[in-house]
Amino acid sequence: MDDPLSAIALTRQKLSALLRVIRFDKPIGTYLLLAPALWGLILASEGLPTPFLFFTFVVGAFVMRSAGCTANDLTDRKLDGFVERTRSRPLVTREVSVIEALCLLFGLLGLALWLVMQINWLTVQLSFIGVALTVIYPFMKRFTHLPQVILGMAFSWSIPMAFAAATETMPAGLWWLFLANLLWVMVYDTQYAMVDREDDIEVGIKSTAILFGEADTRIILGLQVLCLLCFVATGVSFNLGVIYFLSIAAVAAMFVRHQRLISDRSRETCFQAFNESKWIGLIVVVGLLGHYATLSV
Repeated sequence: MDDPLSAIALTRQKLSALLRVIRFDKPIGTYLLLAPALWGLILASEGLPTPFLFFTFVVGAFVMRSAGCTANDLTDRKLDGFVERTRSRPLVTREVSVIEALCLLFGLLGLALWLVMQINWLTVQLSFIGVALTVIYPFMKRFTHLPQVILGMAFSWSIPMAFAAATETMPAGLWWLFLANLLWVMVYDTQYAMVDREDDIEVGIKSTAILFGEADTRIILGLQVLCLLCFVATGVSFNLGVIYFLSIAAVAAMFVRHQRLISDRSRETCFQAFNESKWIGLIVVVGLLGHYATLSV
């Protein structure tokens, strides 16, 4: 008869490995995915969203980020072993099998579908596009140097979904916010890709960091400027006030700081710039909430 203690230990090891697949110990991806969803919910609700929608989108951000990480690890499992940062991932070390990872992925996508089915049919329809973008993204690194564009679309898709969930409408102004977030994703994910650039070139993984080459920091600066302009256009479209625009000024200051961090292109400082991006999402949330709080006074 098998030792029950050994069985418990094996179960714990498997659970630990599965949690590493979904990056449970690295929540920054959830923060970055949740931020635009909250922007959309606050704008659509003209203030605090309902507790139901807030809870649904917070859980949904965690679930979809976990699904995206799982899909990414499945797609890259034969390449991750050649990249310093990813060679210890569970699918590379075989702590998690392909079948187990597929079961995890389908379970997460099923949970995401159940969540949106609690809202309305328009949100459900939009969710299928979000799932498609999530699944397509990992393959784009094989065919184009612009996978960050697809990632930006995937991370920004929660914005129209938030409007659909809160108002069942999709006003034209939301697309300025969609574009602002897409550009922001391109900024921080290019910084992230700069960390792996040398390994990615050897393995054959494509990215904007490789495409931009020695012009990387200048192109990132251009993307940052365009992102700020789209944030301004969002404010104009939704008649937002001074507090919101002050938050965008704070985002501009963060962008300046990140330019300084990535100027030497070292792995450590590029990753630091990426990691600090979570504060940008929070700054915009505070600006939006501050705007609507002044209206209710």
